[in-house]
Amino acid sequence: MDRRRGFLERERRLRFAVILIGTFSLLVALPGLALWRFTEGLPPLDLTQANQRSTIVLDRDGRLLRPFATADGRWRLPMTAAEVDPRMLAMLVAYEDRRFANHGGVDPIALGRAAWQWLTSGRIVSGGSTLSMQVARLIEPRSERSLGAKLRQMVRAIELERRLGKSGVLDLYLTLAPYGGPVEGLRAASLAYFGREPARLSFAEAALLVGLPQSPEARRPDRFAERARLARDRVLDRVATGGVITKAEAEAAKAEPVPTARKPFPMLAAHAADAAIAAEPSAQVLRLTIDGRLQASLEALANERAAAVGPGISAAILAVDNATGAVIAQVGSPGYTDASRMGAIDMTGAIRSPGSTLKPFIYALAFEGGAAHPETLLEDRPLRFAGSYAPENFDLGYQGIVTARRALQLSLNVPAVDLLEVVGAARFIARLRAAGARIALPRDTAPGLPVALGGLGITLTDTARLFAGLARGGSVPTLLRRLGEAPASESLIADPVAASYVADILRGAPPPENALPNRIAYKTGTSYGYRDALAVGFDRRVTIGVWVGRPDGNAVPGLVGRLVAAPVLFDAFARYGGEPEPVPLAREALVATTVTLPPPLRHIRKDAPKTLVAGQGAALRIAYPPDGARIDLGLAESGASAALALKALGGVPPLTWMVNSLPVAESARRQSSWTPDGAGFARISVMDASGASDSVVVRLE
Repeated sequence: MDRRRGFLERERRLRFAVILIGTFSLLVALPGLALWRFTEGLPPLDLTQANQRSTIVLDRDGRLLRPFATADGRWRLPMTAAEVDPRMLAMLVAYEDRRFANHGGVDPIALGRAAWQWLTSGRIVSGGSTLSMQVARLIEPRSERSLGAKLRQMVRAIELERRLGKSGVLDLYLTLAPYGGPVEGLRAASLAYFGREPARLSFAEAALLVGLPQSPEARRPDRFAERARLARDRVLDRVATGGVITKAEAEAAKAEPVPTARKPFPMLAAHAADAAIAAEPSAQVLRLTIDGRLQASLEALANERAAAVGPGISAAILAVDNATGAVIAQVGSPGYTDASRMGAIDMTGAIRSPGSTLKPFIYALAFEGGAAHPETLLEDRPLRFAGSYAPENFDLGYQGIVTARRALQLSLNVPAVDLLEVVGAARFIARLRAAGARIALPRDTAPGLPVALGGLGITLTDTARLFAGLARGGSVPTLLRRLGEAPASESLIADPVAASYVADILRGAPPPENALPNRIAYKTGTSYGYRDALAVGFDRRVTIGVWVGRPDGNAVPGLVGRLVAAPVLFDAFARYGGEPEPVPLAREALVATTVTLPPPLRHIRKDAPKTLVAGQGAALRIAYPPDGARIDLGLAESGASAALALKALGGVPPLTWMVNSLPVAESARRQSSWTPDGAGFARISVMDASGASDSVVVRLE
């Protein structure tokens, strides 16, 4: 009996043990099974949206030139933890996730603490979220705060760490963290609130950027500066307690002010950035050949000088590295967003009249073909070419017999036309086009002698390319704009000897006021009607082109290349830095004086169809202001009197100027001026000593 009772007792205990073990196993397995089924029910982790970034344009050294917002209007700039101040990263981990390096995406200790605080206080004190869980919430945002949402974050956090590792998760947090409004990610926030990259941050700046993402809209410094300050100070206190910074450093950081406004994002080389985006719209990072520091300096220069010239004035600057053909600065306007100056128009690519800027290439053709030498004697006197074309010099004076060197340095018009008559206008235009320049001529007209003085259209970019060719011994470079871009085949604008002759001559051109001579080779130009002022210069290292004028093509009194554009050019070279390096004379060059030249080179040939202008001369006409022009004298803004320049061509002096049939000036010269008494239309007439006259109607503003 006792044996049977003992057997039954052991059997009962065994059944109880089995039931207990089974019950325990079931209690353990059910949550695991539930978690497994919950995980299996989740869709695959999709990082497509998280990987969307703002397109950024960088300079040749990787500095940010211009970022673009994403398609939905967010500023989310790409970056990695390696680009962030290490002190900021230490503060972030200490404040948000102290055991970040040790857990697998979920921190059981933090979750346990959060659960205990919830049970004992009856409310959520802390969420127990790790940085990985916060990234999961940013990738798959959920408005509700439920157990299911938290469980989803935990699962996704583990997935993220397995797929991306710790560094990848941290990079995602730094890129996606919200900072108020459309600003996302640490880099965009650092630029928006401090105006600089996050590679170097003060303790106060780093603490603010750590504290904002917890409640980005309620703590935006540009709207709620006091709340932002309190959040920053809490971060400073905690990281000081954790030993990341000292108490003294925390107190000093608290004394720093909080930014109260957002700063604009960088917009350097805006036109070049637009062109790069248009050429490769799918790229997220575009690296240009531009030097960001030089670009910023030249943009400031263009802005300053355009404002000094007057309202509505624009300016453009292009700098080219002669060795490679890389564009190292491209200033399309004084301000991309300045509507008063039509800043959105890239004037480096606008077709404008170059005035006398292209004269050096006429001389280069003459030197190359053996028609002339820098010391060849040319005539500078009133001449009529091939019928009725009788050019005059800008100052309406003449030098008599001069060398080709002196004629080019003084930019004399008659000798340039004389040489073009020898080399041929069609050949001159063909050479420019063969070198890759886009040349615009009046419709249905063949190239004529006026192209020597600006009777054609060309962009500042092509003009700078041609001058870079002179610096390179006649070889015109293909302009490179993207880093790593392969150069295309080059073309010739002149042979090496002719190119070196021109470079040597232009280096001796008289510099603008207060500038040192013999520093750079340069040439200026002023278009007909004072619409464009240009200056292009080079040394062995770099070529820089400058244009100043109105984008709408209206005339600007006093807009002269030598007076307006040349000082900008010399200042641009000073900002480029270094000592100018002259282009050496070619070894094959003939060094001689006029007397020691071979007889055929002492004078150009005499059989060109030109005659001396005598007697009445060319027909009288008004050169400035042009008929139908709208001339901005600033009358509407200031009401002050401003003189209007008057210029005539041809006729027999003295000349009498009349406005609305009333005489206003009489002069033995072909230039004069008149001060209007207000804005409006004016009929300007001129009459010479023989009774010939000409009239124009202009609108003064």
